[in-house]
Amino acid sequence: MFLVTEYGVCENLRKLEITGVSCRDVYAKRINPRVKSGRFMKILPDYEHMEYRDVYTCLLHRYRHILGLWQPDIGPYGGLLNVVVDGLFIIGWMYLPPHDPHVDDPMRFKPLFRIHLMERKSATVECMYGHRGPHNGHIQEFRTWLREEWGRTLEDIFHEHMQELILMKFIYTSQYDNCLTYRRIYLPPSHPDDLIRPGLFKGTYGSHGLEIVMLSFHGKHARVTKITGDPNIPAGQQTVEIDLMHRIQLPNVENLCNFNELSRIVLEAQEQVRQEQQRQEDRTEDGEGSGPPTEVREPENEGAAPLKEEPVQFVLPVGVSSRNENYPRTCRMCFYGTGLIAGHGFTSPERTPGVFILFDEDRFGFIWLELKSFSLYSRVQATFRNADAPSPQAFEEMLKNIQSLTS
Repeated sequence: MFLVTEYGVCENLRKLEITGVSCRDVYAKRINPRVKSGRFMKILPDYEHMEYRDVYTCLLHRYRHILGLWQPDIGPYGGLLNVVVDGLFIIGWMYLPPHDPHVDDPMRFKPLFRIHLMERKSATVECMYGHRGPHNGHIQEFRTWLREEWGRTLEDIFHEHMQELILMKFIYTSQYDNCLTYRRIYLPPSHPDDLIRPGLFKGTYGSHGLEIVMLSFHGKHARVTKITGDPNIPAGQQTVEIDLMHRIQLPNVENLCNFNELSRIVLEAQEQVRQEQQRQEDRTEDGEGSGPPTEVREPENEGAAPLKEEPVQFVLPVGVSSRNENYPRTCRMCFYGTGLIAGHGFTSPERTPGVFILFDEDRFGFIWLELKSFSLYSRVQATFRNADAPSPQAFEEMLKNIQSLTS
């Protein structure tokens, strides 16, 4: 009895043959089903000798190195591709965030390509992606793409700047229908002392819609790296950095509604971080080494909510914009952080102060102080096989590689 469970195949291929269902018949049923009639059409050539060993040696084993997560090179937009064994096929699924601004909705996905055996010793790769396909595009194709990508028509989007961004993305991605290159990505390693479990999240980014990011922990800091991006901050860039050594004690709800009060607290934390960095640089220049870490001083503010692990009430300050008003009204803790902003084409990038808000195990947020904007992030609940980094060093190297390509 031969099982290929190492590749996630549920079928016992030998059992299928014993019970009278050959690999050839299974393939015939899966390659081109007649959806309307409910019947399947066999389209395979007439060969009678394909066995389960052929599937293993010519398909699963031969293409095992492409299983896992990949990031397509689509300019600043990036993407998330998951290559899996699906039954007796290898299929590349493109994962897409939900329609804006429904950040808690499940991910969408569609097949990009599939690999299967059309002959006993030869695998066939089929491209299944592209709104243009093998023909020239026209306006109806754009409308189909818009409906799939955004869940609405262009007439439904009244914001002129948002319309321009959507049209630009369509024109840019249309160039990549027939040829894509990919970079392997790994899921971040997890440690028991992490604030929450790291991984992939969906986040709101204003007029750019929802984007996919990766939360990872690196000692005294946490990073949020873009897996998908936009013309301002492209995929691969570190969108948010959290300073885990500088917790922020938010004021009570009444005072939190005042944006100036929140701004004062965050800027105090920023100045404290600046002073500590300056002292660190001075000690290094004097040859004293790093020395013990500086004790963290909590900002002083009257009427502050207690700094505890228990959830406390949370509300966005008046004047802070949010794409999704259904954010949690309680949070566990907050930290000082910085968010990356830039002009169109990733021009003049700079890190600006903000607040990282941990809501629960599956949701966090970030208030961009300078933009007066709030991003809400929700965990991607999908399970990914063959996506773990072989070592922490390999994960760090992966982050550097995807960032360097857009720097």
